[in-house]
Amino acid sequence: MSLAELIREIPKAELHLHIEGTLEPELMMDLAHRNGVSLPYANIDEIRSAYEFDNLQSFLDIYYAGAQVLTTEQDFHDLTYAYLQRAAADNVRHVEIFFDPQTHTARNVSFATVIDGIHGALEEGESDLGISFRLIMCFLRHLSADDAMDTLDTALPFANRITAVGLDSSEMGHPPSKFTAVFDRARAEGFLTVAHAGEEGPPAYIREALDLLKVRRIDHGVRCLEDPHLVRRLAKEQVPLTVCPLSNVKLRVFDRLEQHNLKRLLDAGLCVTVNSDDPAYFGGYIGENFLRIQQALDLDAGDIRALARNAFTASFLDEADKVRHIAAVDTIMSQRS
Repeated sequence: MSLAELIREIPKAELHLHIEGTLEPELMMDLAHRNGVSLPYANIDEIRSAYEFDNLQSFLDIYYAGAQVLTTEQDFHDLTYAYLQRAAADNVRHVEIFFDPQTHTARNVSFATVIDGIHGALEEGESDLGISFRLIMCFLRHLSADDAMDTLDTALPFANRITAVGLDSSEMGHPPSKFTAVFDRARAEGFLTVAHAGEEGPPAYIREALDLLKVRRIDHGVRCLEDPHLVRRLAKEQVPLTVCPLSNVKLRVFDRLEQHNLKRLLDAGLCVTVNSDDPAYFGGYIGENFLRIQQALDLDAGDIRALARNAFTASFLDEADKVRHIAAVDTIMSQRS
């Protein structure tokens, strides 16, 4: 079995996926027509040409513009189920999906509309495609902490559908400490916590996420290597990093995939995972991320195995399910040898 075949066959968990970031140009156009939304693009080619970014903020500008086409429960269902079908093709067995309610409630789309559509599709995907799931509600860090707290209040009636809360959007100038009270409240309400940190922001943001927000995982975290003491801590505590290779290059965190530090993170003993972030915008779903990073960094079969195992270990599945999925990873590896 070649490494490409191994990547295709090995069971995967995806832990860093923004559902709004799976909006392919074709679906964007379809939903715009369905809902009578005017887009600043004449056709799909113009949308694709707009998917060129200089940095995180230039990406976010088009990301939020695209979200305007999502207005009904059916829209959120169709978006989510389309992603799940692509995930199934990459042999994804478990997903932990981010959603950004503030992006939609600011447009007078109700929280219920958003979560009913997404959660309904996730349940359908579990039944039809065999993909288990957890749902993570993210706060937009460029908005105020008060706005995040209001969103948390709105989410409480739906708490049985939400496993964790997270923190995303523009990182620079919006440190995790800005949201300490919100995350304290979320944990008191029974939510687990994760946060984007150390993508564009400095290693200090990773420390804040760990110490102040008490996160279980760091989303991205690639700048940790600038702080050797932090690296030792992450390795000792086995704090998972949900790394997104193609995203990091598209957003100029690294100029070329060959410069990515994923292999160095692995070699430092960190619990690194591979994910696709916003795949419609960044040029590849999880299988493509695995394949491209393997080629760029000359990863071997042991590295691929470690990355796949790490994702299930880092997931919010119960221990029995983790053991079951990791055993499936090991079975594929044994068939290769």
